[in-house]
Amino acid sequence: MQMLLTEIRQALGLTTNSQSPTTTEITAVTFDSRKVQAGSLFVPLVAERDGHDFVGAAFQKGAQATLWQADHPLPANADERYLVVSNTLQALQTLSQFYLRKVAPQVVAITGSNGKTTTKDMTAAILAQRYRVVKTPANFNNEIGVPITILSMDSDTEILVVEMGMDRAGQVAKLSALVQPDLAVITMIGEAHIEFFGTRDKIADAKMEIVTALKKRGTFIYNGDEPLLQERAQTVVQAKLTFGQKETNDLYSLTCQGSQKQIRFTTNLWPQLEFCLPLLGDYNVQNALASLLVGQKYQISPEQMQKALATFQPTANRTQWLTAANGSQLLSDVYNANPTAMIDVIANFSQLKTKGRRILVLGDMLELGAQGQKLHQQIATAIDPERIAAVYLIGDLMLSLQTKLAGKLPVYHFASSEQDQLVTQLRQDLDPKDLVLLKASNGLHLDRVVQALQAEC
Repeated sequence: MQMLLTEIRQALGLTTNSQSPTTTEITAVTFDSRKVQAGSLFVPLVAERDGHDFVGAAFQKGAQATLWQADHPLPANADERYLVVSNTLQALQTLSQFYLRKVAPQVVAITGSNGKTTTKDMTAAILAQRYRVVKTPANFNNEIGVPITILSMDSDTEILVVEMGMDRAGQVAKLSALVQPDLAVITMIGEAHIEFFGTRDKIADAKMEIVTALKKRGTFIYNGDEPLLQERAQTVVQAKLTFGQKETNDLYSLTCQGSQKQIRFTTNLWPQLEFCLPLLGDYNVQNALASLLVGQKYQISPEQMQKALATFQPTANRTQWLTAANGSQLLSDVYNANPTAMIDVIANFSQLKTKGRRILVLGDMLELGAQGQKLHQQIATAIDPERIAAVYLIGDLMLSLQTKLAGKLPVYHFASSEQDQLVTQLRQDLDPKDLVLLKASNGLHLDRVVQALQAEC
């Protein structure tokens, strides 16, 4: 990013002091004072920790300017570097829209209950074969992360790939209005966040908000196997493309073969071309199909897409193979979890060949509301005692799964506060030949267990 401070003032509708320097350049925008670098604009957000308390530290680290919310008293030493706005978050969003219009890339927006991060990574890798691409980093997929992603673009960016998350109705609509996508993708509808929505129908309604600001000449790509999306897509006037397993879709897989660290598949559009993903799980083929349709829309050749999918780098802790200190192979999928995703990854993990044992380490799936216990119990349907040697559970909700599995195979349960005890027992129990799947909602912080198992005692 490169913008003059006077340009930022104008974008925010602020008056400019004629005596202030007009050549001050802003090269980065951040809301985290720990990430401030020389040339940054610091955005103090009001949350559990008020960002205004860190403005001084931001300037010490080289920030050129800061936003400042008007309901906070200005410091005695405040000068032209303090840009006073009514709301710092809204100002961040306004500035991102200004910069988006200035750079004017094509915008690909992606949402869905499962697979949106992996689909984002695949799509960005495919588009990067021909274009200069910027994508949402990590989980920057909300009303703060999306503006920051926009403002991270270089001025020569040609395509912006934006992931959109949600935990309430109206959130995706706001994000869609912020970026006004040229192409919108919905990966699938599951039970994620059902605590807030109550039914899958309402989740589908919330995901469909992505098309509310889709440009008139835009394209809507969605999972054609999902009746809830089929029904709602009928009201979309823009061009539409579907992917899935059924032959009624525009793009579907013909063959699919998986192993521990990759999966190969062919499709109806390019039947002679075999695609390879460096991931476990046939469910990832659906994510790949969505990204292939995006690539086709932007004239990426099948061969280029094949190359991109074979070498793309998924976001950390998304079905990522790691090695424990004792030699056990860890399949880290602790970035997030919901019932559909957990059942899918367990089913695929259970088919892996191994000279040792297959071990599950599962943590609570959050935001399932009143259906939480029932949905946790349903995970038992994916756990075959003939293929899974032992299950380690952590979190209060996983007590219901422990009850369901009792007497079928060894099951160990730990409270969410007992991570250290879980790590200690795993270190004692695991053999170097074992395969271990770890999956939970991000709020369980199972990534710390993954790191502990990788570290030497």
